Amino acid sequence: MKIREEEIESGKYYHIFNRGINSKNVFLNQNNYSFFLLKVEKYILSYFDIISYCLMPNHFHFILRAKIKIDIQKIEFKEKGLHSEDAIFSKSIAKLISSYTQSFNKVYQRSGALFESPFKRINIDSEEYLRNLILYIHQNPDNFEQYKFSSYKSIISQAETKIERQIVLDVFGGKENFILTHRNIKSDIL
Repeated sequence: MKIREEEIESGKYYHIFNRGINSKNVFLNQNNYSFFLLKVEKYILSYFDIISYCLMPNHFHFILRAKIKIDIQKIEFKEKGLHSEDAIFSKSIAKLISSYTQSFNKVYQRSGALFESPFKRINIDSEEYLRNLILYIHQNPDNFEQYKFSSYKSIISQAETKIERQIVLDVFGGKENFILTHRNIKSDIL
């Protein structure tokens, strides 16, 4: 797997992940998780579709699809000297991490980096890999069906969500198969 060797391109899927420096926790309580997700809405949703995610105490995983139509934002970024699609997409993720880190540092009276730098990304180049990666991400917590800070529960519910639920369900052949697969098959990603 090539981490950060390929540029982020419109329309493609990516596994975006990072962890705390020295594997230290970056989410200390429920408020930290919720605040991070608010930052995701602010910095990520204009540039990416969220396919799935999981926030763990010392790291996070997202599967994102880079949006194709970001013309207004492209103009804004070009005015700031960012000319490639990769720079536009990467900058939005960097802003998420930086903004969360600054807030975390202020609350906990600390300074310096919180996450390893740079964030990691892997292009998802097949539907099979996408399916296995969704399994892997959702199965990170021990009790994944009850875990609050992953997209699993959003995907199986009928509630409004920012997650691209239908894309995920289509990859698994429907909701029933999504649930059965998660319960019965352990991801073989790592």
